[in-house]
Amino acid sequence: MNINTILFDLDGTLIDTNELIIQSFLHTLEKYYPHQYKREDVLAFIGPPLYDTFVAMDKERVQEMIDTYRAFNHEKHDELVKEYETVYETVETLHEKGFKLGIVTTKVRSTVLMGLKLTKLDRFFQCIVSLDDVEKAKPDPEPIFKALSILQSSPQETIMVGDNYHDILAGKNAGTKTAGVAWSIKGREYLEKYEPDFMLEKMSDLLEIVGVK
Repeated sequence: MNINTILFDLDGTLIDTNELIIQSFLHTLEKYYPHQYKREDVLAFIGPPLYDTFVAMDKERVQEMIDTYRAFNHEKHDELVKEYETVYETVETLHEKGFKLGIVTTKVRSTVLMGLKLTKLDRFFQCIVSLDDVEKAKPDPEPIFKALSILQSSPQETIMVGDNYHDILAGKNAGTKTAGVAWSIKGREYLEKYEPDFMLEKMSDLLEIVGVK
């Protein structure tokens, strides 16, 4: 297997934004639907674009809810975002070895840049495809094809790494290899149902898969 390009999801894959996302949803839903949502209720909302989640609740107020969510999310960002072990070292090594690295996320670019800057990962990625850059989000293959076009790579030489079903399905739909991360908040069993080619116990497992010793 000759992999020279690695695409990563951001949230829950490279950076631990789970607590930030959960708190942002709880804050927003408490405002619009007081006392109706608990922590376990919002786990299902992690991953898809905010619009998809909120439009199903209230078509009239969807933008207002997104704005409420984002304001809280940005305010609390640096306080609640954490790093996963071995991520920085792994990405740094891949960068040094000349791999083409990209981020494909359902987040808007401004929030993506906040997370990368905080964790000092920003200097390693040659491309970021965010929600602002596409018509259709993952699991549609459009964001992956866009990243591959920027990086001048083909699906056959690419692996998509993510913590959620839509990362794995987007990779499959685009024809790349796929890797799930066992630290997904939804659990490895949940991810295994989507049959990724690989399951990473920690990010450094990726090095062996792509042939870096």
